[in-house]
Amino acid sequence: MAGMLSVSRTELAQRRKNLRRRQQIKIFQSVWRTFAVTSLAGGLLWIAIQPMWVLKTSKDIAISGNKIFSDESIQSLISLPYPQFLLRVKPSQIAQSLQKQPIITHAKVSRRLFPPGLKVQITERTPVALAQLPQPSGTKKQKASVGLLDATGLWIPLKQYTSRNPHLQLPKLKIIGFPKKYRPFWKQIYPLIQQSQIKITEINFQDRTNLILKTELGEVHLGAPSEQLSEQIKLLPRLRELSGKVPSQGIDYIDLKNPRSPIVQMNVQKQTIDEKKQKTNK
Repeated sequence: MAGMLSVSRTELAQRRKNLRRRQQIKIFQSVWRTFAVTSLAGGLLWIAIQPMWVLKTSKDIAISGNKIFSDESIQSLISLPYPQFLLRVKPSQIAQSLQKQPIITHAKVSRRLFPPGLKVQITERTPVALAQLPQPSGTKKQKASVGLLDATGLWIPLKQYTSRNPHLQLPKLKIIGFPKKYRPFWKQIYPLIQQSQIKITEINFQDRTNLILKTELGEVHLGAPSEQLSEQIKLLPRLRELSGKVPSQGIDYIDLKNPRSPIVQMNVQKQTIDEKKQKTNK
């Protein structure tokens, strides 16, 4: 009985010793982990505040995706005080700020570690037409507001582009009197203009009851913008044969208000003058 008690006491003592050792190891591991994490954080902080991890000028910002504007022009839109610690820069805020610019539709910003800097990828708002806004009724005659339209019908003042790119090549398509309420029709009509086999150089929205196109066939009247715009514009190539039958000088305009029954309005006065010239020559 005494032997059993003696063995039990020895085992208990050994167990206590092993338990204390395991606790000591856990404490040591915990202290070591804390030291390692603190050292790593301190090391990263030290590295981060070194001069090599500082944005010194806007030239440390790499721009990509730009075709209309220069790198310097886009860099000037990013308001950062220099020098600036790289890890203090918030890419998401810069991206949001760029996307608020009317000339930019999308921006993605990320840090670049080697060499230290920022990477900015943008999508520019591409102008597709030169647009002149209608003057409000009742106002004194002033110089018309000229701007640019993108494919969605968003109007942007011309200076937004020319001030950043003085050599900007302006779109050949011209829009006159473009009210905001016609924007849904523009989204419908512009893709059709792009795909049309007939060259269209001008669209006149000034008369709310009659949308007028200037085309290689002559002036085309479509009436008030409606859901039949697609049908009307798709009909234009079929009218090309008119040029072989009727001299373009004799056509006043083509009436497509009813696309199922096109009407060619002749310029009677012009015809009379031409006939008189022919008689005189004879």
